Amino acid sequence: MGNVPASGDEDDPDAETDGGVRAYTVRLELVDEPGELLSALAPIADNGGNLLSIHHERGNITPRGHIPVEVDMECPPDRFDGIVEALRDAGINVIQAGEEHYGEEISVVLIGHLVETDLSNTLSRIEDEADAIVQDLSLTSPEGTDGVASARARLAINSGRSTEALETIRAIGTDKELTVVEPLLAGDAA
Repeated sequence: MGNVPASGDEDDPDAETDGGVRAYTVRLELVDEPGELLSALAPIADNGGNLLSIHHERGNITPRGHIPVEVDMECPPDRFDGIVEALRDAGINVIQAGEEHYGEEISVVLIGHLVETDLSNTLSRIEDEADAIVQDLSLTSPEGTDGVASARARLAINSGRSTEALETIRAIGTDKELTVVEPLLAGDAA
């Protein structure tokens, strides 16, 4: 987002901090209207944030009928709370804001009686036991809640922990009689 001083004031000689920058993730909920994403990004730039990535899936809808958007950014630690406050002041619904602790993403597909085996419990176990964060979930249940369903889960995990996380997810799947479709990890395709 350019070379914006941490304070947003180009004439401030104390604008830079000695704390460096850190990566943060902010999860937003946006109305599906033209200009909403741009409106959400302006407070970040105006307050010294630097965009790293934006994950925007228009096909997914939150329970309130809005679009979930995940923004990865970096900024000096003393600027982050100001960015979150500026987003809220601009009328942007901030669902979650915090320092990014996870360095890798994996996606898995779970197949089986997901609703009957308590999908909420399954996701909680994945987060707790695999030390992962469920960033996105898409559920397909063509036979209704009583039938076989599939769910694609995008997970954030600590760098270098893919193998351990997948082992844990497989164990949870076995316990709940679910099929786990795993991604190919680096080196598996050879």
